[in-house]
Amino acid sequence: MAKTKRRYICQACGSVAHRWQGQCGDCAEWNTLVEDAPATVFSQKHDLSSGGRPVEFVKLDAPGEELKRRPTGLAEFDRALGGGLVPGSAILMGGDPGIGKSTLLLQAAAKIAKAGGETVYVSGEEAAGQVRLRAARLGLADAPLKLAAATSVRDILTTLGTMEPPALLVIDSIQTMHSDTIEGAPGTVSQVRGCAFELIRYAKENGVAMVLVGHVTKDGSIAGPRVLEHMVDVVMSFEGERSHQYRILRALKNRFGAVDEIGVFAMAGAGLEEVANPSMLFLSGRDEPLAGSAVFPALEGTRPVLIEVQALIVRLQSGATPRRAVVGWDGGRLAMLLAVLESRCGLNFSSAEVYLNVAGGYRLTDPAADLAVAAALVSALSDRALPRNSVWFGEVSLAGEVRPVAHSSLRLREAAKLGFAKGFGPADAKANSPDLNYQEVKQLANLVDRVVKQD
Repeated sequence: MAKTKRRYICQACGSVAHRWQGQCGDCAEWNTLVEDAPATVFSQKHDLSSGGRPVEFVKLDAPGEELKRRPTGLAEFDRALGGGLVPGSAILMGGDPGIGKSTLLLQAAAKIAKAGGETVYVSGEEAAGQVRLRAARLGLADAPLKLAAATSVRDILTTLGTMEPPALLVIDSIQTMHSDTIEGAPGTVSQVRGCAFELIRYAKENGVAMVLVGHVTKDGSIAGPRVLEHMVDVVMSFEGERSHQYRILRALKNRFGAVDEIGVFAMAGAGLEEVANPSMLFLSGRDEPLAGSAVFPALEGTRPVLIEVQALIVRLQSGATPRRAVVGWDGGRLAMLLAVLESRCGLNFSSAEVYLNVAGGYRLTDPAADLAVAAALVSALSDRALPRNSVWFGEVSLAGEVRPVAHSSLRLREAAKLGFAKGFGPADAKANSPDLNYQEVKQLANLVDRVVKQD
């Protein structure tokens, strides 16, 4: 006879515990264990090796229908997806509240509907009238998409079963969905996993491209069980700061395209507008070269983006502990870079406060930004501006060496296209810079001499 047994799922790492405890034993995170639906434990005599349906195997070269991508009508959205929506794919999109996830998906759904594709938009957070108000504000009220406000997965799948499978199905959001076959309130681990499984199965069986909107936790990760990200084909993050107009759609996982590809949008009064040249957006307002400012050619997927790195050094008169403040970059990497500048180049930052900012609210993770950050710090310390119309890139080692980085030619071509005349970086990139004056920086000491002793 089957018996039930309680279990608890860690929302951070997905590990299973058989009793509640404050700290997860696997990932050491606190207060992440959530009770799951009671699991049924069967006797060892229960055999699953018979009674099922035979599985059909096919060869890799078996003939079949080629899946054609469907464009969304938003070039930046298609770029992040790898070329458009793949029939039968499940996409999970996460982002902070109010960042514009629903607006972006409503715009994409409306464009597909206007192009002749059947589109279904199911909202579990807003009433149908609220969604219509947003559509009217965006100028999409005439789009022939099908809109519904529902939270029951049984009702949604029953309704979809009475009609032709749509080209796009949007579920906003998966945390509001509820299944009457699973115990627990909407948003719990068991409900999110069970509802997502049923919806994904419908999408796979009927060749429907489906987008699930997911809530995020305070640390930016998608709420719910970690297994949800493994179940879907594409995981996307919609990022941005509310104080800035730009938004970045980033592909964190993509079974049908490149990972880390991005699409850039700008929030305007009439919704999200595509930004074809994001470098101009992040470099806007730069007139004259100032001390403490360096331009870094970042790379997002296959797209180069020019970013301004700003540094400020404030000397302390008293014996107070100097402060280190970083916005848009890793604070630990800044501490390492300051240590290398002090140890290898003889500069003194120990008695000064250091402030570092990536302009436009952009977040840098590329290690090639080391040289640009070092250039901004040295420029701010010496109060001398860097050479006009110059870009800086390269990874800095603990020995003070400037190491090569990937895709130097893409970075330099983007800089030359935007009118930059000089480039500074590792030695291997010199052959890839025919359109601008490129100068090697082999050691951080060479950077200090170039900035401090420039004419």
